[in-house]
Amino acid sequence: MTTYETMAYHLETERLILRPWAESDAEEFCALLSEREKGSPTVEKSRKGIVELLAATETTGIALLPIQRREEGDFIGYCGLIVGRASLDEPEIAYELFRHAHGRGYATEAAGAVLRAAAATGRTRLWSTVGTWNAPSLRVLEKLGFERDRLSAEENGEVAWLTRTLP
Repeated sequence: MTTYETMAYHLETERLILRPWAESDAEEFCALLSEREKGSPTVEKSRKGIVELLAATETTGIALLPIQRREEGDFIGYCGLIVGRASLDEPEIAYELFRHAHGRGYATEAAGAVLRAAAATGRTRLWSTVGTWNAPSLRVLEKLGFERDRLSAEENGEVAWLTRTLP
């Protein structure tokens, strides 16, 4: 089994700060998850989700991090690494932003910082799985150098599996 460095839990870009979760993120996390149109989770459920994310980070050494805009200081989503459908050796990059933050390059900027952090752990490949209906997310991954590996049929529709080799 390969040993990896722990992922950096505080990342900064020109416009963004990615940092560890805090309990105070629960309301905004709940609001973000409510935009998915799959029902609204409670703030308490979001708080428990944050506790689970922090525990997973402690166990795995990789993290899904909240994104704040540097200038405004507001929470606009999350980005990071998860095991997801992949593995700890080759984790998935995941991101989700509030709709009002779409189309401004924030996902690409945050994911670029996460790619650099993933490479610094010693990993050599990342995955991403995205619904084929999600053209904006697929464009972000393409800009970051991900390439399609395969498609799978799932209960919510067709999913594209993409991969990227890290330097």
